[in-house]
Order: sequence, then structure tokens, then C-alpha cells
Amino acid sequence: MRTPSLLLTARMKLAARRRLDRFARAEGGATAVEFGLVLLPFLLLFFGIIELALVYFASMTLENAVVDAGREIRTGQVQTGGGDAGSFKTSVCSRMNWLESGCPAALRVDVRTVATFNASSGLATPKSPCWDPGGAESLVLVRAYYDWPLITPLLQAVMQTANGKRTLTFTTAFANEPYNTDAAKSVTCPE
Repeated sequence: MRTPSLLLTARMKLAARRRLDRFARAEGGATAVEFGLVLLPFLLLFFGIIELALVYFASMTLENAVVDAGREIRTGQVQTGGGDAGSFKTSVCSRMNWLESGCPAALRVDVRTVATFNASSGLATPKSPCWDPGGAESLVLVRAYYDWPLITPLLQAVMQTANGKRTLTFTTAFANEPYNTDAAKSVTCPE
């Protein structure tokens, strides 16, 4: 005959086993657990796609702003109007409406004359920007560099440069129009 304490222990073991079996078969929280496992990678991917779209949109905005502002150099408005590097940079930033507040600190502009268009292909990124818009019929190279801060860890690992940001670049080369003006002073830009 069994004692009451052994009987009670056997019942407790049986009850515990039934609870464990019921817990193992339960599927009520499975969806929540699966969602929790998938949520972080999904959010990283989702915000990475949004940030990549913003980088692309900022790059297109920079391109359009530099082309539009470069028209002022091409037609001689900058040279004859006494424009300088600061006013040209302001002109580019004013065309970047949605980035205008952070633009002056993030934008670097390098404007220099080149002997031939082929000579412009071998130029490295300048350590210090140059300002030489040239004179009438000069061949001019305009390069703009915009430092875009990356937020998403997924893109930081892939796209950031040495300064912790993505440097968006755009280059355009053109020949100035034959406008009437005095010969522009020659400027020597460092390499």
C-alpha cells in the first residue's frame, strides 16, 4: 500500500507532466514569438531602403543644383559679376531646397580650368578646393562633394567613407561661352 505522501508526489509529477505537454502543444504565442524574431531584421531592411532612397534623392538634388549653378559660370555671370567661391557655394545650396539648412557645412565645391577635357579624367579628389572659373571659352571642371550622414547600421557598414559619412560627388565639365569681358586672371590650383 502506498503512503499518502507518495501518492501526492505521483499526482504532482503527473500534473506537472500534463502542464508541460499542454505548454509544448500550445500555439497561442507562436505568432508573437515569430514576429519578435523577424521584427528587427525587417526594420533594419525597411529603414535601410528608405535611407538608400534618401541618399539617391540627395545625389540627384546635388547633381541638378551643380548643373544649374554651373550655368552662371558658363555664361560669365560669375566672372563679370565678381562672384567668388563662397557665392557659388551659396548658389548651389539655394538650389538644394530640402537640404539647404545643413548644406553650407556639408558641401565642398572645387572649380578649376583644365587644358583639355581628357586632362580632367585623371584628377584626384582635391585636399583643398580651388576657385578658378576661367574666362571666355575656358574649359572648366566643377566638382561638388556633399557629406551625407548615414543612420542605418546596415548602410553604415557598406556605404560610409573614412569620415563616417557617405560623400556624394558630382562632376561636370563644360566650355565657357564666348561672352564679352576682360581676360580673367589666371589661378593655379593645387593638385
